Amino acid sequence: MSRSILAGIRLPWNSLGLVAVLVLLVLFFSNQSEYFFSAVTFRTLANQIPTLTVIAVGMTYVLLIAGIDLSVGSVMALCAAVMGVLMADAGWPLLPAIAASLLTGLACGSASGLVSARWAIPSFVVTLGMLEIARGGAYLVTDSQTRYLGASVGRIGEPLAGLGVSPALLAALAVVAVAQFVLVRTVFGRYMVAIGSNEEAARLSGLNTVRWKALVFALAGLLAALGGVFQLGYLQTADPNAGIGLELSAIAAVVIGGTSLSGGRGSVVNTFLGVLIIAVMQTGLAQLGISEPGKRIITGVVIVAAVLFDQYREPLARRFSRWRLSSGARE
Repeated sequence: MSRSILAGIRLPWNSLGLVAVLVLLVLFFSNQSEYFFSAVTFRTLANQIPTLTVIAVGMTYVLLIAGIDLSVGSVMALCAAVMGVLMADAGWPLLPAIAASLLTGLACGSASGLVSARWAIPSFVVTLGMLEIARGGAYLVTDSQTRYLGASVGRIGEPLAGLGVSPALLAALAVVAVAQFVLVRTVFGRYMVAIGSNEEAARLSGLNTVRWKALVFALAGLLAALGGVFQLGYLQTADPNAGIGLELSAIAAVVIGGTSLSGGRGSVVNTFLGVLIIAVMQTGLAQLGISEPGKRIITGVVIVAAVLFDQYREPLARRFSRWRLSSGARE
């Protein structure tokens, strides 16, 4: 085998490792709980993850450009509140209410991105402010009251006959596929990687980094709004307290999926695998009777372990590359 052929091999080691972790978790919880390995459990899991999936996709893009968005949980709550109030109080039909919700999320994300990029303020600070603004907006819009919508939105989150999965899940999978394609096959994807790897070099090469960073945050806001629509369809209620701590779950899924916290490297597919790992872990721990504090501690340990692994990923990858090239040279 020639050296050039060996150099061209690109095995998805990260994805394979995540799949292996996912399989081990399923086997472990199936062995510990007689109720885990069942169609009911897997259908429930499938119909619970759309919200976290689309929000984690947006977070992947944000981390790719070396940013962070702490507002996505609150933005999701605000967008769901807008949709719920428009339908329950103003009598709006479903589709216009969804459009208003998406526009709200787009506006929140755009505001965070423009302020952070235009004035070079750390996105941590800006989105922390947006977290409070959006949460306060959710309380104001709903007058701090939950809105029950019932069947008018239930078809979004209810399983389809014959499939057992909801339209929300199918839409979330489509978002993952499109986002991965954009990341690896488009100019926009290359721009995100370039900005995250070295923003100053990207700017000097002619990229309008302010515009592209603002666009990434706008997409994150839009996807947070879509997550709100999915949650509204699943729970059939608009709760101003919804989404508290969801930004941490999204960051956890992205980090477990291998996206670098320092930017420039990531995968949407791996983020989705991270979402599945978190969902399986939380469901399995609940079936084992682990308390909420215990679940949070275990989830935190997993996040720290993923970050530690990320620190050693590149040295291990370089060592493997040198071994592969040397093997090709010997042959």
